[in-house]
Amino acid sequence: MAAISATFPFVSVITLTTDFGTRDWFVGTMKGVMLGIQPRATLVDITHDVAAGDIRGGAFALAEACRFFPKGTVHVAVVDPGVGSSRRPIAVQTADYFFVGPDNGVLSWALAREKARAIHALEEEGYFLCPVSRTFHGRDIFAPVAAHLSRGVPIGKLGPALKDVVRLDWPEPRKGRDGIEGEVVCVDRFGNAITNLDGRLLQDMEMAACEVHTRRRRTCPVRAFYQAVAPRGLVAVVGSSGLLEIAVNGGSAARVLGLEIGTRVRLRRARGVWGR
Repeated sequence: MAAISATFPFVSVITLTTDFGTRDWFVGTMKGVMLGIQPRATLVDITHDVAAGDIRGGAFALAEACRFFPKGTVHVAVVDPGVGSSRRPIAVQTADYFFVGPDNGVLSWALAREKARAIHALEEEGYFLCPVSRTFHGRDIFAPVAAHLSRGVPIGKLGPALKDVVRLDWPEPRKGRDGIEGEVVCVDRFGNAITNLDGRLLQDMEMAACEVHTRRRRTCPVRAFYQAVAPRGLVAVVGSSGLLEIAVNGGSAARVLGLEIGTRVRLRRARGVWGR
């Protein structure tokens, strides 16, 4: 397989998505390892504020961000509650990128939008830091492997080929007689609750409504932007991800409504407007 330098010339970008936070030394140490191997790399933090051990949250963040980077970028995702166990460390090459991380599903939502050309288990210790800690594979395996890929090491040298990766299920919306039911899949730092309802389901944003089912049912009008409702008013907006999100103008929908991952929502059709 051709080296990255032949496939993606002049690109040396590595991104990081983790649940490590920034209080401790973990992220900085990973960057030090990568720069020691590939000093020309541009290191970009996607986020380090994924909730501890939240594989689905890491998968969502990576999937939303990865496609906006130049071809040849190496994406590293480390949300790894199974570190040191039998779960495999892997690297994946697609038509545009490389992905490096634990094979626990954290890469899978990003890979669902990509065509995998090669998947390899990371077993060649010559590309690791040694000795390998049982608790910090981000430093000892994923960071050095990402840097070596960025330098042009062919993915096939890293370990044996695999047929597939562990994949997280994406919660598919369910069609009902008078609407479509979905759920909250992510809550951002503003308290906006992003759902699995694709904005393309809407044909008339001013007339449709979204119901949120917590302890009591609340209805949010669907509008084009947050401030289309009164301050502190509830609103449903198609956000930058292309998915419908529940928000409060100037506040936190998660706090006001008690929203969390898995909260049920229903996009209710207006008669004669959509879903005919």
